[in-house]
Amino acid sequence: MSRSARLWISVLAILALIVAVTLGFALWPTRTRMIAESQPGQRDDASIERGRYLAVVADCTACHTAAGGKEFAGGRPIASPIGAIYSTNITPDRDFGIGGFTLDQFDRAVRHGIGKSGASLYPAMPYPSYSRIRDQDLTDLYHYFMQGVDPVSDRPHATAIPWPLSIRWPVAIWRKLFTPADTVVFDASRYADPGVARGAYLVQGLGHCGACHTPRAFSAEEKALDDTSEFYLAGGQRIDGWVAVNLRGNPADGLGSWPRDQIVATLRMGHNRAHAVIGSAMGDVVQHSTQYFSDADLTAVAAYLKTLPPTRGDGSSFAANPATAAALASGHEADRGAELYMDNCAACHRTNGEGSAEVFPAIAGNSSVLTPDPASLIRLVLQGSAVPPTAAAPSKLGMPGFGWRLSNEEAAQLLSFIRSSWGNQAPSVSASEIARVRAAIDAASDTRSSAQNWNEAPTVKVRP
Repeated sequence: MSRSARLWISVLAILALIVAVTLGFALWPTRTRMIAESQPGQRDDASIERGRYLAVVADCTACHTAAGGKEFAGGRPIASPIGAIYSTNITPDRDFGIGGFTLDQFDRAVRHGIGKSGASLYPAMPYPSYSRIRDQDLTDLYHYFMQGVDPVSDRPHATAIPWPLSIRWPVAIWRKLFTPADTVVFDASRYADPGVARGAYLVQGLGHCGACHTPRAFSAEEKALDDTSEFYLAGGQRIDGWVAVNLRGNPADGLGSWPRDQIVATLRMGHNRAHAVIGSAMGDVVQHSTQYFSDADLTAVAAYLKTLPPTRGDGSSFAANPATAAALASGHEADRGAELYMDNCAACHRTNGEGSAEVFPAIAGNSSVLTPDPASLIRLVLQGSAVPPTAAAPSKLGMPGFGWRLSNEEAAQLLSFIRSSWGNQAPSVSASEIARVRAAIDAASDTRSSAQNWNEAPTVKVRP
């Protein structure tokens, strides 16, 4: 046998070994901690009601109820880099839902990302966060879904992920590399204040806030799953084109300047007196989940978020400066950005940039205005958005889109003015950034169903 042939045989043998080890790692069964199944089918009204509340906290509706569909029957498309993932039917229907799940199988799916058949679930299901759910809470959720939810005989929609990306065993490798081991449980003893501990449990676990508000690594896992890292809740992910905000203590582009009661108000009503108005994807969370939190739990969440220190080097700042307000009030418009602000924005947000309490948010010192990535601000100006109607604030407030009347250059000038006035200090916005967001809006408009959710502002073609 020639030397070249021996070399090729060695290379093939090494590759075969690597493939065998990889497959073995992927297919090796995952050990999970067991939950004692003490009469899981017996009706327990108290447990069912606790489970009903916990399902709201976990916002199961957001993914498992399609627009115009039956509750928890699935079918909602969830965008991913490899294609659309359609949520599953989690009603107690035995044919198409989870009616045949034991408590242990339910646990393995929710906390560990392992389906009934043993296949790994796509991490669109936030099981890395749900791994922290306590046994009793998991059991209460099980009782609720099995006995407090109406069964729906709707066949789950197949995913739109093409082969070979649809092969599941690589997902098992991802799951085993990047999700917590079965021994990881939420440790409340790390927090001296019981209220803060409760807030940490809700944010890190059931609320799965990090699934959107924590930046992800190249391999798509969250860079941190709890507050032991400054990456946790530092924002930056793009969700449906909107940037998830920084929830840490940064004074400019985070929650550093927010009092606790304003955090509570935002989660309860979708807006607060001074700092924010919620729309887009987070509006759905407020509408279906956080507005129904108990007062104690909302206070606990706010208390916990206020304990998170700022990240380093945020690149933005705010120091109130009356010069802009004085100039605009006197009729002095220094540049085209100021002119555009007066023509399009000042009627609601005022020449002083302070808006109108509980109706139009302040622009001066607004954390969304000061965020390093201006994509959300661009999308808001081009497309508009709406505040979710809630029990505490039933009016559906909204901001119209101005993309039909502003060119890319004009939108860039307007936003650069906003981000550098009244004491705001954030990077300017370029016409090329506007063009990229505009193209994404137009592409979504071309593929969007005619059925609109409340928080999907009608999209119009906009001129470049």
